[in-house]
Amino acid sequence: MGHREDLLEGAKRCLLEKGYARTTARDIVAASGANLASIGYHYGSKDALMRQAVIASTEEWGAGLARMPAAGDEAERDADPLGHFAAVWDRVLQRIATEPQFIAAQVEVLGLLPRDAGLREAIGEVLPEGGEELLAAFEGVPDTEADPETVRVVGSFYRALLTGLMVQSLLTPDRMPTGRDLAAALRRVTTGDVPGPA
Repeated sequence: MGHREDLLEGAKRCLLEKGYARTTARDIVAASGANLASIGYHYGSKDALMRQAVIASTEEWGAGLARMPAAGDEAERDADPLGHFAAVWDRVLQRIATEPQFIAAQVEVLGLLPRDAGLREAIGEVLPEGGEELLAAFEGVPDTEADPETVRVVGSFYRALLTGLMVQSLLTPDRMPTGRDLAAALRRVTTGDVPGPA
């Protein structure tokens, strides 16, 4: 790898280990083996590099969601969409539970968005693209088959649920719902059925 790639990898490590706001340029240099001047040369500033680290780590995590094995074949998903929903979210919840550093970094960045215009703009440029990955992960819909309105509406729903679960995992990790709990809640919201005992 060259210095540019080394710096990005170092910044991603710092994001996980120290967080976005607490990472200094010297931390990135120590983690990457590059020199201080190379940050300015390749990225313009430490902040620009950290924004790129946030985007890259988020895209990598999202790509991992898209690579999750599908829950059942298409016929099974059509026959039991809530069962499919529960199975997929169980896998997502497992990832959330086993990657607390990544989750903490994501939640920290969300809290910084109102006061950091550069970070907000950088994330805003790539956020709509994540909708296709979410549909691929949760519904098995290939990027080429999803129409823009479905991506916007359904992708926003999945993003809201995912973000909320990330925050909840930091607040009450011992009281996280299961995929089945989420499916029961969705049934209640859409049909008025009261979830029965587990």
